[in-house]
Amino acid sequence: MRKLKLIWDFHGPDANKIAQHHEIHLKEYIASEHLTINITGVENLIDMHSIAFLVVNDNEMKPVRDALKPHRGQVYTE
Repeated sequence: MRKLKLIWDFHGPDANKIAQHHEIHLKEYIASEHLTINITGVENLIDMHSIAFLVVNDNEMKPVRDALKPHRGQVYTE
């Protein structure tokens, strides 16, 4: 099954701290909704631009996308 990486972008001097905090809420959402995959993370792309992400199965994407409103997404490769 195809996996998708839902991404939230954060910009500014506190971008990494905000992304780390957002990841906490993504983990809480995974637990409350009993999602089948529990892959999350934070990446510092460049100075003042970080992302938080959540990986979901293709069939779970629409309800998660509608509930959490990620900024973008891409196919996840391990």
